[in-house]
Amino acid sequence: MTEQDLLAVACEQFLGKTVMEIKAVLLQTLEGHLRSILGTLTVEQIYRDRDQFAKLVRDVAAPDVGRMGIEILSFTIKDVYDKLDYLSSLGKTQIAAVQRDADIGVAEAERDAGIREAECKKEMMDVKFQADTKMADSKRELELQKASFNQEINTKKAEAQLAYELQAAKEQQKIRLEEIEIQVVQRKKEITIEEKEIDRTDKELIAIVKRPAEAEAYKMQQLAEGHKLKTVLIAQAEAEKIRKIGEAEASSIEAVGKAEAEKMRLKAEAYQQYGDAAKTALVLEALPKIAGKVAAPLSRTNEIVILSGEQNRVTGEVNRLLAELPVSVNALTGVDLTKRKKITRNCKKMTGLEL
Repeated sequence: MTEQDLLAVACEQFLGKTVMEIKAVLLQTLEGHLRSILGTLTVEQIYRDRDQFAKLVRDVAAPDVGRMGIEILSFTIKDVYDKLDYLSSLGKTQIAAVQRDADIGVAEAERDAGIREAECKKEMMDVKFQADTKMADSKRELELQKASFNQEINTKKAEAQLAYELQAAKEQQKIRLEEIEIQVVQRKKEITIEEKEIDRTDKELIAIVKRPAEAEAYKMQQLAEGHKLKTVLIAQAEAEKIRKIGEAEASSIEAVGKAEAEKMRLKAEAYQQYGDAAKTALVLEALPKIAGKVAAPLSRTNEIVILSGEQNRVTGEVNRLLAELPVSVNALTGVDLTKRKKITRNCKKMTGLEL
């Protein structure tokens, strides 16, 4: 025990003893109380009520061991036996009684089982008879329903046959109408095909006859236009050629005139010492050449037409040209032709023009 006083008592009782000695003291104490209790109980009580026996031992031994400072926590009876087989004999009686009761119980159970089995068989037969009756009723109702169904089926078959024949007649009528429509469509298609064939023939004739004629006409037209264009281009080329040649000759004449003028100017400067007679000789020598160069382009001209709104315009132009000629000669040579009567007569003889 853990209480301070009881712990002191335990120390006083067991101080100096070993564990085995302590166990021996406790065992002897419990055995003594166990024997005293066995003297107050019968064998049957001890055998049948072991829990009560163990409780009495705890109650009687607990105060004594408690004075030693020991507390009994648990005390149970493992087994009860004797050397004279008294307890075994008591068990045999109980076993025989139990076997007897078991046999009686088995017999009663078999009896009850037989009764219950007979009752179950009776119930089974009743249920079987009821089931057979219901089966017969069901079979009869099935036959009746089958007959009714067969009647309905035959009726439906007859109606279906009539409906089929009626529908077949309707379908035949529809088929005939469709055949008529097909014939109409075929006729329309044949008419369309004939129209297409007529169109094809027309197009074929156009392609064979008209189109080649149009193509040939177009070809001739294009050839004529090409020839016309060729002629125009050739004429333009010839005109351009003449223009270029004229420009080249004019440039050449201009260059030659400038060279001759320069030559005459140099000669004039060189022959300045010879006086007017030398100058006149030089002018007379140069005039035919100048007149020939100026008149060279005009030699290839067939006709010159001068248009004027006034009648004396040509005469005025010629007079203006002749009036400008002495000035040009004076500018090129430094000789004044207006003061030279002899030169005037010579020029008139050479050119037929009067200065």
